Amino acid sequence: MAIVTISQQVGSGGAEIGLAVAERLGYCFVDHERFLDRTQRYGLDAHRLWHLEEEPPSLFERFDHETRRYIAVIQTVLLEIAAEDRAVVVGRGGQWLLRDVPHAVRLRVMAPTTFRVDELTSALSSHGGERMSAQIAGPLVHRDDTQKLKRMRYLFNVDLNDPALYHLIVNTAGLTRLGVVELILTLAGQPTFATTDHGRRTVADRLLASRIEVALASHAVTRRYPMEVRAADGLVTLVGCAAALEGAEEATRGVPGLLEIKPVVVETPPVPPFVG
Repeated sequence: MAIVTISQQVGSGGAEIGLAVAERLGYCFVDHERFLDRTQRYGLDAHRLWHLEEEPPSLFERFDHETRRYIAVIQTVLLEIAAEDRAVVVGRGGQWLLRDVPHAVRLRVMAPTTFRVDELTSALSSHGGERMSAQIAGPLVHRDDTQKLKRMRYLFNVDLNDPALYHLIVNTAGLTRLGVVELILTLAGQPTFATTDHGRRTVADRLLASRIEVALASHAVTRRYPMEVRAADGLVTLVGCAAALEGAEEATRGVPGLLEIKPVVVETPPVPPFVG
């Protein structure tokens, strides 16, 4: 079975489409609320987590140790969901974090700005609220688009609109929701997206590396130093300065799946993607 990731523009209907796909497949649907629930065991502040998921970090936050830990946890939780398989995930950077995972279907749901503004103005009134004017909805749509672009650039140094990140990009204007759902179901049902042992190992390696990132970002010593983390079949390679590596063994003790650490000392430590 596959895991489906959906990157959506606000007002394009991506979340509703994702929920319908999950219901048809019998998959777990992971939206913001469910994702937030899964981060609680890491002791994150809900408000700060929401802020980091919705907006790019401020200049101060970019150099804050806690920001590093929060971002590592966000990545880890997504990979934990991927390891469980049979899930539809909206947002959370899945199109990048699950790149090269053979059974991950990466989708982008979009629509023209005018269509999305109309969707937002009509959605509020259909729920009994006061109709939002296009003069208000338009800037909201533009701001959301801009913030998402900035956040993806900061977190992963990638362009959110790069078509190479996706298997399928859907323009929902002029299409029925049911038609889009059927299209996604057909794609996800292709043999190429069947879960294989290779795919499971790929996810497991990335999950281990991400859990190591969380451990390093949570330790009083190692949290002060950037390190590159690579994992393969339980062997974790850590690339960083000598001072950082001295505390790595203590910081990572007890991380599930860790069998051995291979330290590689460099004079100038690498900068992880979430710091660039």
